[in-house]
This record gives sequence, structure tokens and C-alpha cells, in this order.
Amino acid sequence: MFFDKIGRNDDCWCGSGNKYKHCHQSFDEKLAELKAAGRKIPTHKMIKNTAQIEGIREAGKVNNAILDEVASKIKMGMSTEEINSIVVEATARLGGIAAPLNYEGFPKSVCTSINDQVCHGIPSAEDILEDGDIVNVDVTTIYKGYYADASRMFLIGDVLPEDKELVKVAREAIDVGLSVVKPWNCLGDVGQAINDFAKKHGYSVVREIGGHGVGLEFHEDPWVSYVSKKNTGYVLAPGMVFTIEPMINEGRADIFIDESNEWTVYTEDGSYSAQWEVTVAVTEDGYEVLAS
Repeated sequence: MFFDKIGRNDDCWCGSGNKYKHCHQSFDEKLAELKAAGRKIPTHKMIKNTAQIEGIREAGKVNNAILDEVASKIKMGMSTEEINSIVVEATARLGGIAAPLNYEGFPKSVCTSINDQVCHGIPSAEDILEDGDIVNVDVTTIYKGYYADASRMFLIGDVLPEDKELVKVAREAIDVGLSVVKPWNCLGDVGQAINDFAKKHGYSVVREIGGHGVGLEFHEDPWVSYVSKKNTGYVLAPGMVFTIEPMINEGRADIFIDESNEWTVYTEDGSYSAQWEVTVAVTEDGYEVLAS
């Protein structure tokens, strides 16, 4: 067990500088009990200390400000390359670093995904926002060594009622997922709640792509599925930080990746897809949204 490997008066493993007995000893004992009961428990690496969460919170403020800048300027007739330029300028002005740029070869500082593009759309001067489009802008910022990740949907011009409804339900799905983020619940509870909600409205949820741990790196454990089952997956423990970002499709859940750029994901049936994303921390009594 965790508490067999560290003395009560030793410095806590979390890096807080506090003695183990005043920091994470009771936490580890709780996890040990849950593990003995057959639950899947998070590793110490998945748990952030107070200072780290504060760092992610500050990165989240910068990330939110960048998305606010996009929101104030995005318009019909604008290219997605212009959105990338807004993000580049705002990120530099606010002292951040755009995490997507050159990440595993991604060529831009932000993802812009239009209509049937599910995610990972690459900004381009050739992609012009047209009347009726829906577009996801996904921003991840590194600030003073910490990462925050969030995305928002934008409606361009006169959007069809059914597409507005998709975007609305996708946003509401975030709140549904957050409602079950409580300490000692399971990560699978989040996916079950979101999937049930989307299906109730006649939509499907992408299976292959999910959320992820974030904060000290761009992508960390755990992986977050939105087609998971209640009472499965990792126990939600205080200090876990991850994204909730379900991709909700108007049609079927099937997707494919553009072979020409090996990044952009599309719905297989050409139906529209919507996604919002938040970074959330599990707290002692619920959750805190760190980036949105």
C-alpha cells in the first residue's frame, strides 16, 4: 500500500513540502480501501498538489482570455488562418505558449473544425467561414510551465435551427458531465451521463477520441471516454485534473481521418459535429472548472 512506503513524518510524495501525515496519508488510506474493494484507483502521477492546481488555474485564465479574443473577432468571411493569427497574437501578448504548434507535427497554434469536421481542423487561408457554418476553436496554452485546454463553438451568420440545437445540446452535455464529477465517484459516470444525454436528444457520441489528463503536460492519463459505463474506470480523487470534451454528432458516431494531412477528423456520414471543452479539477467536495 502507498502508506507502507513512506513514513508519517516524511515529506509527502505530492511535492507540497508538508509532512505525509498532514497531507496525503488519509487520502492514500482511502484509495487503498477502494482498491481492496475492487475499484480502479488513480496513480500518484495523476494527482496535482495545491500549487500545481493554482498554476493550471492561472494558465486557464490566459487560455480563457485567448478564447474571449477569438469570440470578439470571429465573423463571416474570415479565414481559419485569421483565427490562428488572433490566437498567435493574443498568446504572445499574454505571455503564453501555444501548445498545439509543432505538437507531434501539428502545423498551427490552434485547431479550427468546421461543420462535419469533428476535431483537429488545421487553420488555412483557404477555409473561409460562411453563412450557416458552425465552428469549433480549440485552444491549449502553456503558461509558466502549466497547461490549460478548452474549446468553444461559434455560430456563423444564419445557422439552421437543427444545427443551433446540436451546438446547444453539446454545451449542455458539458454541464451534465460536470454534475457527476464528485470525489470517489468513477470516471465512467461522466461518460455514461453524457452519452445518455446525447442519445436522449437523438445524437451520437464519438467513441475513438476522448478527454485526457492535463496540467503538467499536454496529454496525460487518464483517458476520458464518453461512451463509458457508470461505476467503471478510475475513481475520481481530489487533485485529478482532466478535460471534458465530448464530440456530439448529428448523425452516426463513425469518423475518419483526412489522409491528406493525417490530422483532421470528419464524420463518416457528413453530418455536423459539435464540441465544447473544459479543464476541470476534482476537489474535496465536487469540482472546479479551470479553463472554459
